[in-house]
Amino acid sequence: MINNAFGDREPWQIAAVTCTATLSTIWLWNFLCQDETLYKRGKKQLFKLARRYVPSIRKKVQEQCISITQSFEKEFIGRIGEVPFLVQLPDTGLSDELIMDVIKTHVEMNGGFNWKAGLVSGTVYRVDDNLSQLMGKVYTAASYTNPLHPDVFTGICKLEGEVVRIACRLFHGDEETCGTMTTGGTESILLACKTYRDYAREVKGIKKPEIVMPVTAHAAFEKAAQFLNIKMRIVPVNEHSFTVSIKAMKSMITRNTIMLVGSAPNFPYGTMDNIEAISELGVKYNIPVHVDACLGGFLICFMAESGYPLPPFDFRLPGVTSISADTHKYGYAPKGSSLILYRNKNYRHYQYTISTDWPGGIYGSPTINGSRSGGVIAACWATLMHFGHNGYVESTKKILQTAKYVEKRLREIDEIFIFGTPVTSVIAIGSNVFHIYRLAEFLRNEGWNLNTLQFPCSIHICLTHVHTKPGVAEKLLKDVKAGVLKSMHQEQDQIKGEYAIYGMSQTIPDRSLVGDFTKFYLDSMYYTREHSMSCWKEYFTD
Repeated sequence: MINNAFGDREPWQIAAVTCTATLSTIWLWNFLCQDETLYKRGKKQLFKLARRYVPSIRKKVQEQCISITQSFEKEFIGRIGEVPFLVQLPDTGLSDELIMDVIKTHVEMNGGFNWKAGLVSGTVYRVDDNLSQLMGKVYTAASYTNPLHPDVFTGICKLEGEVVRIACRLFHGDEETCGTMTTGGTESILLACKTYRDYAREVKGIKKPEIVMPVTAHAAFEKAAQFLNIKMRIVPVNEHSFTVSIKAMKSMITRNTIMLVGSAPNFPYGTMDNIEAISELGVKYNIPVHVDACLGGFLICFMAESGYPLPPFDFRLPGVTSISADTHKYGYAPKGSSLILYRNKNYRHYQYTISTDWPGGIYGSPTINGSRSGGVIAACWATLMHFGHNGYVESTKKILQTAKYVEKRLREIDEIFIFGTPVTSVIAIGSNVFHIYRLAEFLRNEGWNLNTLQFPCSIHICLTHVHTKPGVAEKLLKDVKAGVLKSMHQEQDQIKGEYAIYGMSQTIPDRSLVGDFTKFYLDSMYYTREHSMSCWKEYFTD
């Protein structure tokens, strides 16, 4: 048989032909069998080549980048107004009164959006002067504490442990359930990914880890994947419900899958994935399941008692092994506090970072940060104590009543539609009649700051306790109706500014160029104008 196939070829020639054929087959398989279609990859590659090698296109792209950079800087400066930038230290220290005057000026610099009146989506979850004063006193008392030194600041570690245990009970954990506090939802998610990467590597021998997650899962998972060198396998959502397709999720599970992800709820549409079905997949294939409840965690655990029951989403489900939930959202704690919870300590051990051979001593850190603010931990604990269980139930009831009322009224407007069935406080709006960014632009001109979504174009509002104030919901509905009427008679090319850039970016096949635009935007946040010494002196004397 070998002689018939290869004739009189030498053994080394047979080996060379065999290796070439095998490697070519592997290359072709990898080239064809990727998450993106061959058409999309080809279109992206052509765009990249045109940007690099066609002078006219390269020049056009460069001009557009400069223009966008300048527009971002101009917009930022416009929000700053005439307040000067201070780019060097004063010769002598300033008085406490002067420092507080400057701080108040900058805190009140809100870009024209009245967040205290409820005209901003999410962002600020409660306006309560008494709570703010309490937080200030608590933070002042604990501002210099640091749980990195538990022997020195034992009490702060005790408070953190109590916050974690309270959350474990809220999410129906048992005595084995545990966790840590973090600085925010992104860190909580990143730590979960780190935990399951290390767990899979040691326990299962997985060296090429993959996360199977809905397309609607928070971008923090992509950040974690970039940091930790993990591959993402993106699962589409069902067409009408905008919840993850369980069938598609199952098909994407491989021997390299280290975790399955579900959102309760997701950020874009406020819909909740079928956590029960994801849990069943986790049990069947012995894969950890992470529930991202960062956005609505401190709503969903009180919803049943508020009269809005939900299907199981937490540690009641056997496949759920971790939950992330932000206390600085609907827990109303100061910014910089979140939780990552695990079913047992075995998982949490893989979150820790341990250095045993450092000359500085044995070093162990539970989270990404070494030093952490004991003030934030104490303030978070104080917030939980301030509201108590009944306070959170009452707050949840008010928010859900407002959200359901707004959703119902919005559905009565024929020219727009709601994505799926929101379960908590996020309501996403789209339109098949006009470009939804026209409505977004109109609402912005009326003082509203809503979230812009893409793929497909849409906007959403995240309702908070601030929106339960009398008249806020009615103003929103009134302005949406007026915006819809105006948008119906507006040409598409009339969309301007930020929304025009956002809309244009979705048509660019090479997403790295969109990434460049985003970098320019981030750069603008650090933009400063150089001023003379006299400028800041005049500012202080004024």
